[in-house]
Amino acid sequence: MTAILRAESTRLVRSSTVLTGVLAMVSAMFLAVFPAMKDEADAIEAAYPDYVLELMGTTELNTIEGFAGGYIYPFVWILFAGMYVGYVGAGTIVDDVRTRKMDLTLSNPVSRESVVAQKVAALWVPLVAVNVGLAFVMAVGASLVGESLDPGALALAHLLGTPYLLVCGGIGVLLSVVTDRGGRARAATLGLVFLLWLLDGLAAMEPEYEWLAELTPSHYYDPTAILLHDEYAFLDATLLLATFLLLVIVATAVFVRRDI
Repeated sequence: MTAILRAESTRLVRSSTVLTGVLAMVSAMFLAVFPAMKDEADAIEAAYPDYVLELMGTTELNTIEGFAGGYIYPFVWILFAGMYVGYVGAGTIVDDVRTRKMDLTLSNPVSRESVVAQKVAALWVPLVAVNVGLAFVMAVGASLVGESLDPGALALAHLLGTPYLLVCGGIGVLLSVVTDRGGRARAATLGLVFLLWLLDGLAAMEPEYEWLAELTPSHYYDPTAILLHDEYAFLDATLLLATFLLLVIVATAVFVRRDI
């Protein structure tokens, strides 16, 4: 039975398209200022405090790869796209429970496990939209400012970044089954994704607390290393995928036992 998957996928098309458009415009604005920043890269890096450079992973801003990895992806992909996918995940279950739509859904021959699985599978819509839209903007935008990004590295930056977005979605799904209000689940998800992103950068500043960064999903996705140094952390991506699956499994177990 895939009726839930089809319905959820259709519902997410419009919001995913709008979000991709917004993120594309933000990315284009970043790319538009690159030529002006290129010659002043050393001065810009010197002006920032060390913790800001560490937070964004900023290095070699005079190259399009360093600029994209240090400016565009930390904000557009890791923060904004991560918060959006988490936001979508946070509405997967709780909204239907709150409106009693879940009662109608479960009156059909469908298990609770299948409901969660199909709703989570519908996350493919924002994931595909963001990946295709931003990859296109980055490739075309770089060429318009007289630069070029390696197509293979760009593709892998998005491929290896997708598990990170899935973890953000998994966080939202888990909060969606443990809370009884959609607004509360969404707010908690947005706040948690932001705090984890912030903790990753700040923890790296203090050797004593570096271990805290290992608890954050963004720690396992480094777009600068991919675009600038051709370093592909497949093991980290696998770990993120495992974390996503664990979050979904826990969320499913909680929902199966939950009285709605």
